[in-house]
Amino acid sequence: MSALCCFYCGRVLPLHAGPGDQIEPLTPLRLLTAWTFEPVLLTVLLVIGALYLYGVHRLHARGDKWSKGRTFAFVGLGLGSAVIATQSALGTYDTVLLSVHMAQHMILSMLTPLALALGAPVTLALRTLPLRPRGWLLAVLHSRFAKVICFPMIGFTLFVLSPWALYFSDWYDATLRSAVLHDLLHFHFIAVGALFFWPLLGLDPVPGRVIYPFRLILTFLTLPFHAFLGITIMSANRLIAEDWYTAFARPWPPSPLRDQYIAGGLLWGSGDIVGIIFFGVLFVQWVRQSQREARREDRRLDRLDEQARRAGQGPR
Repeated sequence: MSALCCFYCGRVLPLHAGPGDQIEPLTPLRLLTAWTFEPVLLTVLLVIGALYLYGVHRLHARGDKWSKGRTFAFVGLGLGSAVIATQSALGTYDTVLLSVHMAQHMILSMLTPLALALGAPVTLALRTLPLRPRGWLLAVLHSRFAKVICFPMIGFTLFVLSPWALYFSDWYDATLRSAVLHDLLHFHFIAVGALFFWPLLGLDPVPGRVIYPFRLILTFLTLPFHAFLGITIMSANRLIAEDWYTAFARPWPPSPLRDQYIAGGLLWGSGDIVGIIFFGVLFVQWVRQSQREARREDRRLDRLDEQARRAGQGPR
């Protein structure tokens, strides 16, 4: 296993810990200090953040406004949560404890994509890109592939079924044994979450946007899938990736089976919490849209009334 420095007593921790590596117990102190670095993912996140901030700078330089809330959502919550999930102690212990991996999974697949979508990066790109790159982006957005991949049922199916395929096949075990697959899994979590959340939020002009009642129904339907998967993992008598986790022979708690029970609980609980938060976001958006439509209708009726009044005062 390759190794990189960790901010803890000058020790060196493995980038992707495996059996045979000496791993100290995960304590509250190590939760704060046991950072590691995945250079590929970190580089991608930093580049994306720099491009977003450059776009905001260009808007401000020409006198246009851009919401600080969107910038904070994209850079602070979206990219920031991805950094914490992969570079902090969560990244250090994600191959040692299934519960830590599950916390990482839920952040990358739910919190990160939701926050990135709230940052409206596609809208920012369309407002700041030069003419030709902007045309390329519009061509992609209007392509048949984009319309298919952004269809809400595609994102919903991938979002609810891919965890089942991951944890009840050899796929998850393979990601533990390969650093490349391990990094690709992190990108997979973010990408699948983005395919689900992006069209439903409707902030960016991406294909697949549907009426709000259908968005709320899709969000509501994700809750039992996460709950059922979490309960299934909690009640399982056999370990996921059993050979991998038992090979550590950790002398410190929790036991592998207890750790798996905690992982299932995290999947169940955090999935419901984030799902309810997203449900609330959609409901607020729906109410605000209804209010805007009501105001537009009031203005239209006022104009008609004014036109009728003037017509009635005209020469006979």
